[in-house]
Amino acid sequence: MRETPRAEPPQPRPDRALAHTAGASCSGTPHRSDGRPPHTPRGARQPDPLGRPGTTPPVPGRPALFSALVAFAVVTWQVLVHGPFARLDERVSRSLVDAVPRSWSELASDLGNMTVALPVLACAMAYAAWRGRRLAALFAGLAMVLVPLLVIPLKEWTARPGPLEPWAAGYYPSGHTATAMVAYFGAAFLVSNRLIPLAAALTAVTGTGLVLRGYHWPLDVLASVALCLPLLRWPVFAARYGRAAPDARQEEGTWGKRSSGTRSRSEDGPTS
Repeated sequence: MRETPRAEPPQPRPDRALAHTAGASCSGTPHRSDGRPPHTPRGARQPDPLGRPGTTPPVPGRPALFSALVAFAVVTWQVLVHGPFARLDERVSRSLVDAVPRSWSELASDLGNMTVALPVLACAMAYAAWRGRRLAALFAGLAMVLVPLLVIPLKEWTARPGPLEPWAAGYYPSGHTATAMVAYFGAAFLVSNRLIPLAAALTAVTGTGLVLRGYHWPLDVLASVALCLPLLRWPVFAARYGRAAPDARQEEGTWGKRSSGTRSRSEDGPTS
């Protein structure tokens, strides 16, 4: 009996093209016949929702914000009842005060002054408004306005004395740390994501200087960081969508023009 020959797999032909693979340029390789980009341009794809993996700029997600609020509530409770965390905080602080020259710690703590931090944020807001991201600049300014509205009542309520001034009250949470964090991170989000490590360093230097100088307990600084994380969520939201939306519209507009108004040579056929 004559054997039936086995069917061979199809081979790519120079004069045929498959529409399933995009981007190949050499002859005989499956690619789009019209040479156009895929239907959904990579630049027009939106990143993941705010606070989740893939967000640009990086934003703390909902679990991180919830954890920060829980930590702030626990620390506040310990300060009010003078619990074990507060007593440990006081012992640690006494061992750290004047661990470095006071001129250094004084200079570091001054980074949280209004006269230093606010001009930085104001310049970043003006730059963002000039670039057309007015909503992001507005939310960054509102976050800074909320700092004293939240910190001052908490200082009055807790009435925690200071490390070097036990007769005084109103040291919890740290207003200088909150000012530095909102101002420097807000400016970084408005100008460039590459400045975020610098904003984190300036905030850390401010809090460290306040503790080493004896202006605040360590828990005062940590509480301000936890309190300010939710405040930075909306400036980041506005900065993220203020940057992504124009680029996406531009990419979609370019693709729409290419797909509807321009025909490729392969569709028109040979013109000779």
